Amino acid sequence: MKNYVFTSESVGEGHPDKICDQVSDAILDAYLEKDKESKVAVECFAKGNLFLIGGEVTSKAEVNIEEIARKKIKEIGYDDEKYGFNSKTCRIILNITKQSPDIAMGIDKKDREQGAGDQGIMFGYATNETEEYMPLAIILSHKLLRKLSELRRKKEIKFIGSDAKSQVSVEYSDGKPSRIKAIVLSVHHNEAKSLEELRKELIEKVIVPVCNKFMDKETKIYVNPTGKFVIGGPAADAGLTGRKIIVDTYGGYARHGGGCFSGKDPF
Repeated sequence: MKNYVFTSESVGEGHPDKICDQVSDAILDAYLEKDKESKVAVECFAKGNLFLIGGEVTSKAEVNIEEIARKKIKEIGYDDEKYGFNSKTCRIILNITKQSPDIAMGIDKKDREQGAGDQGIMFGYATNETEEYMPLAIILSHKLLRKLSELRRKKEIKFIGSDAKSQVSVEYSDGKPSRIKAIVLSVHHNEAKSLEELRKELIEKVIVPVCNKFMDKETKIYVNPTGKFVIGGPAADAGLTGRKIIVDTYGGYARHGGGCFSGKDPF
């Protein structure tokens, strides 16, 4: 098939699933920093002002998991009661046990060969569509949200939250990307920001700078197409570690082998 349209999505750092991914990774990093032999498999669940952290950890390191979680949640942007999810007040429940001895038996090799704690299938893929060797649709989806995050943190776009989602549809001609057919950008915002003002600002400051090279006058742009997006983050939807594995890889363009990497050590 040479002529087709392909769509990929990405999610912002404050998306409920991405909050969970980032906290899982922050906990993993903290353990590996103190003990590189740490065995870690930590996953999170978020809903409302509740944050659940569960999994298996075997390590010589002492880590304050709750403190790490609150710090990361605050860094993402949830540090105010107005969001319905607050790093300072959210209830955090921990359920961490040691790694199963049955799994450890296959990993802890005396001859230092690396064992595996699970079966896994890994797929690699590269394309010359972009300098990152990734498909154009997923790269543009990511770049839209990185730009959005940059402007939010610099307060160049005010009254928006960190929860967001992007979607880019790329039209292919003769097997090569030729133009962007459509762009969707949905952003969590404060009541102080009118939808018209938000749309104008996001198009001018985010969409055009990132995507202009591939846009034409026929490109359709949808900003918060369902209307207002005032309730966002875990207050609106539940979050779960590992639910965005396609966002984290090739945007659906190539096969995926299975489970996520967030919160998992290399074993």
